[in-house]
Amino acid sequence: MRILGIETSCDDTGAAVIEDGRILANIVAAQDIHVEYGGVVPELASRAHITLLPRVVEEALRTASLTIDQIDAVAVTLGPGLVGSLLVGIEFAKGLAMARNIPWVGVNHVEAHLVSAGLESELMPPYIGMVASGGHTEIYHVPEPGVFHRIGSTRDDAAGEAFDKIGKLMGLEYPAGPHMDRLAREGRDDQVPLPRGRLKGDTLDLSMSGLKTAAKLFLEKEPRPIQEPRLRDIAASVEKAIVDVLVERLGQALDRYPAQALTIAGGCACNTLLRQEATRLAQSRNIAARFPSPKLCRDNGAMIAHAGWFALQRGERTPFSATAIANLDSFEALPA
Repeated sequence: MRILGIETSCDDTGAAVIEDGRILANIVAAQDIHVEYGGVVPELASRAHITLLPRVVEEALRTASLTIDQIDAVAVTLGPGLVGSLLVGIEFAKGLAMARNIPWVGVNHVEAHLVSAGLESELMPPYIGMVASGGHTEIYHVPEPGVFHRIGSTRDDAAGEAFDKIGKLMGLEYPAGPHMDRLAREGRDDQVPLPRGRLKGDTLDLSMSGLKTAAKLFLEKEPRPIQEPRLRDIAASVEKAIVDVLVERLGQALDRYPAQALTIAGGCACNTLLRQEATRLAQSRNIAARFPSPKLCRDNGAMIAHAGWFALQRGERTPFSATAIANLDSFEALPA
């Protein structure tokens, strides 16, 4: 089965073709217009998707050496995400499916991230998975294929948002995560005292707002311009504070739920320290650590097609009456 996957949940326009779980093409167009604003502008994002999506789909088909007539089904992000951006991809997928008389299936964006490592390596349930990005920081237990139990999530800011907002205060370009990672590699992580967001009680939830506030208050007192050596130390300290909490929660999840693997997906899964510490955690439990390659950590059509492939194998189809669900929850059943 050849599936065209379409991803337009935020500011990356993605289209990919997979065949029975194997990537034939995976094209992502970034929307650079948001850099000057220091964050995603929803209206600009949806307009850019309208322009970019047809081109990205054409490039994906060309890369896969296929025509649209050789596509068997279409998978598209139904939510969560920016409603205007989601609608661009959904209506494109509907039109394509209707014109070609092929099935289409709506996909949960977060669950697609969770299974993305399976495109490149074996990822068999049961496993513990974390999706850490600019919009999500959630922990799941996956006891069997297609079953996702959310067992923890951020109560305020996502890990990626903390990286980006603190990075902006440091004077780094948006998105700040990659720049923070680069600087932190040469910095000392014990030079800036920063809190760890450890919530009280029996919970696997996380909080990043306290760290963000503490970093803001600290940086307001820092002499400007901040010199490169100092930036490295600040970046390393911020990174360590975020990663400590994420890995600690993953360890607690492994204490509570049976798992033979640990996976982290989403933009933050590119972070060097997070990968190192999560790998160390997995090794200490004698389980596998599975991470998508960087190209699959960002929002992309391949993970949508992959999740759609599983859904289609289960016999799922999405009606043409379905529409965008901006706040789609992982527990919420998709239209059938």
